[in-house]
Amino acid sequence: PQRLFMPVIIEAEYHYEAVNVENQEHNPSSLLWWMRHTIAMRKRFKAFGCGSLELLPSDNSKILTFVRAFEEDKILVVINSSRFSQSVSIDLSRYQGMVPEELFSGNKFPMIQESRYHVTMGPYDYFWFLLRSSEPPVEPRTESRKLKLRKGESWWDVLTGKTGERLCGFDIPQYLPRVCWFLGKERVIRQIAIINDCPLKLDAQQFRLTFILVTYTGHDPEIYLLPMAWFSNEQLKAMTNLPPLAMITDLSVGDVEGVLCDAVYFEEFRRLLFMLMSDRMKVPAAHGFELTGARAGEVTKSAPPVTELFPSRVATGEQNNTSIIYGERLLFKLYRRLQAGINPEPEILKFLAETGNFRNVPTYSGEIVYHDVGGNLFDIGVLQTFISSHGDAWNNTLTILTQFVEHLLSHKKELPKLPNRLPTLLDVVANGIPDQFRDLVSGLHLEMALLLGQRTGEMHLALACSSTESSWRMEEFSSLYQRSVFQSLRALVQKTFQLLTVNLPLLSDQTRLRAQQILDAEEEIISILHKITGPRLSAMKCRIHGDFHLCQALFTGKDFIFIDFEGEPTYSLSGRRLKHSPLLDVAGMIRSIHYAAMTTLIHHTAAATPDEVQLLDQWLEVWSVYTSGSYLKAYLSAVEGSGLIPEERGELALMLRCYLFQKVISELGHELIRHNSGDVSLRGIEMLLRECRAE
Repeated sequence: PQRLFMPVIIEAEYHYEAVNVENQEHNPSSLLWWMRHTIAMRKRFKAFGCGSLELLPSDNSKILTFVRAFEEDKILVVINSSRFSQSVSIDLSRYQGMVPEELFSGNKFPMIQESRYHVTMGPYDYFWFLLRSSEPPVEPRTESRKLKLRKGESWWDVLTGKTGERLCGFDIPQYLPRVCWFLGKERVIRQIAIINDCPLKLDAQQFRLTFILVTYTGHDPEIYLLPMAWFSNEQLKAMTNLPPLAMITDLSVGDVEGVLCDAVYFEEFRRLLFMLMSDRMKVPAAHGFELTGARAGEVTKSAPPVTELFPSRVATGEQNNTSIIYGERLLFKLYRRLQAGINPEPEILKFLAETGNFRNVPTYSGEIVYHDVGGNLFDIGVLQTFISSHGDAWNNTLTILTQFVEHLLSHKKELPKLPNRLPTLLDVVANGIPDQFRDLVSGLHLEMALLLGQRTGEMHLALACSSTESSWRMEEFSSLYQRSVFQSLRALVQKTFQLLTVNLPLLSDQTRLRAQQILDAEEEIISILHKITGPRLSAMKCRIHGDFHLCQALFTGKDFIFIDFEGEPTYSLSGRRLKHSPLLDVAGMIRSIHYAAMTTLIHHTAAATPDEVQLLDQWLEVWSVYTSGSYLKAYLSAVEGSGLIPEERGELALMLRCYLFQKVISELGHELIRHNSGDVSLRGIEMLLRECRAE
């Protein structure tokens, strides 16, 4: 009898502890998500269940080909029934001029011509192609039907069932491109799904912290946090100054018409977030998740009364996150794009608060974290002191540059003669600023550049001060690490220059000429970067800011406060926590100074004569070099003797040059992705090349 059933599989990798819905929920490549994507695709295209079916003859009997058509949708299905790879030629002449688009990835295949269409397939492979016209795509049709729930249902039932499918399939994809914190605007969204939500309640008002998974064509999926609330139209009438971004979509519950909203724009939700931290609350969510609030003990004792923290407000401006300001005393940064792991911002602020070695940062005051049953941690946001300032260093720099330009144009005949060759940054460090230029570039901003350099050095010394904890201990450079730095730089150059080549036809004549000259110098740039693979450098790695530029330095009128320690937003959390040379931060600030100078030049080009443009171009580069050199001089003085950077000038020049190339080429890539000309970044590469060639 024991032979009448299959033997039980005893390997642990197949047991329910490993193969279960919960684990597959968190793996976008799992069978569960494949089934969900496939079912959603079939529901999206009615042609799979309605309309006509036409079998197409092919030259390979092992491959089945047919077209499903309904209204405007035409779907070509190609199925390989063989366990071996196959190729097939299909007669698609009636669809000549159309472009097959693979449904799951959104990738476009070659246009259908009059000749037979050739497809190569793997074993048991299949394709679903949407046959699209090669004409420019029209705007997506809008749906007039509003989201509706039956009487007796709760508004959060919109997150599930048929209304949930429509919310994720139409309304959220329409909403996300409108908000500045969504980073996938230039990508093709394949699907959006709600993977979890956490209920929060204050008095009678219910809120939902909703976690949405956005999957793309050709990019890794991302998780975003979208807090939701629902208000009736009558309630919204009583609320003033609500921004348009507060409204996600119309939603009727029974006979009551209302709007599904982003909850951060409502005082009750902001008060609830603060209570989570101040009361150190724990809130259970679905599927075993838990939301936990934390508050720094020493801050709690000296915290302002709650009455002074409200009313609160949402900060305006372009941000990757949402900042909530409580009574101009505290600031809570709500992270929108979530990743599993430790976010470097609360980690660094907490470390600096505990060591007390650097006070020029906001004080860590608390945070909210999200734990799943697998032990993964998601940082939802961090509470810190609010910094009252006179603006950031970027806007202050632009103001000073405008005054500098006005002085240049009004004193053209009195200007000293320009140097035959611009000095390098290290020349400025060694020799200072010549007397004939000091009066022109000195003043308030030169003093600010010196102070900024000093504070940058002090920040790096504080981040590298621990000799016991491995997370903060300095590490030496190695030959292997230097080679990995070069390999990543080479890949960055090749990838960015490929993108630049594609965008060449879109550039203006002058910018295209500059871009082509830089493209021709690709091998020269790579050979310059290759020098970092030489003998081991006497330098150290430590934790750094990671996304350091003028916008990250607030000016209080007397000093600078550094903010936004999240690191480069396009990197993973683990990548942002890696140790690097602090010169990477220094290069970021130097590039920001040059970017401000070139932005000012472009701003004044339209109203200036050609001679004036040439004059401003030369003098703004001089200003950039001397200001950056002063910043670098103060920085080097601050870190002298720490071992963080090489003492030998040749090694220092080599490292600084490599990191400046890294920053400016990354900058160029970001500009091209945003469909900007990238002219400022191209000028930066041009200047670096001139400096290298002059040596």
